[in-house]
Amino acid sequence: MTQTAENYADALYELGWDEGLTDELLPQLKGIRDLLRENPDYPRLLSAANLPLAERLGVLDEALKGRVHPYVLNFMKILVERNHVDCFRDCYVRFRARYAKDHGIMEATAVTARPLSLPMLEKLGKRLSELTGQKINLYNRVDPSVLGGVRLEYDGRHLDGTLRQRLAGIEKTLSETVL
Repeated sequence: MTQTAENYADALYELGWDEGLTDELLPQLKGIRDLLRENPDYPRLLSAANLPLAERLGVLDEALKGRVHPYVLNFMKILVERNHVDCFRDCYVRFRARYAKDHGIMEATAVTARPLSLPMLEKLGKRLSELTGQKINLYNRVDPSVLGGVRLEYDGRHLDGTLRQRLAGIEKTLSETVL
């Protein structure tokens, strides 16, 4: 994450916090993140140097005005004006992390070879909540290289119960075995 993204996200977060708006702003930012993820041409359009700035800002107005809080719209306009649309994703991650910290929510990621079903993700999140004593926002990241099982990443820790890790342990044991 760049310092630029942190600075922008922190400024928006602090403004939202001071005004009691973080609960409203977070889902709006997530919606924009999803929009940009689903439409990869949209960030390119907002960053196109050959398109006049007024037109790029007009595109934002057309897409977001009346649908998001004015702070979010102005935040996006600032990113466009300063050619930092590419750091929006990191801004969202930083804003979400600050929100989680201020609301006593631990963010965790379950890394699996295939997507987890919603009931399994909820069950895993509940168990992790019981272990840590905190509210948990659990996300699933798919990484086929884990082969099977799950690796939990939270609070700088890794609990690795993946097949890949187990195979590595077996390989190490076999290599250390003297015949």
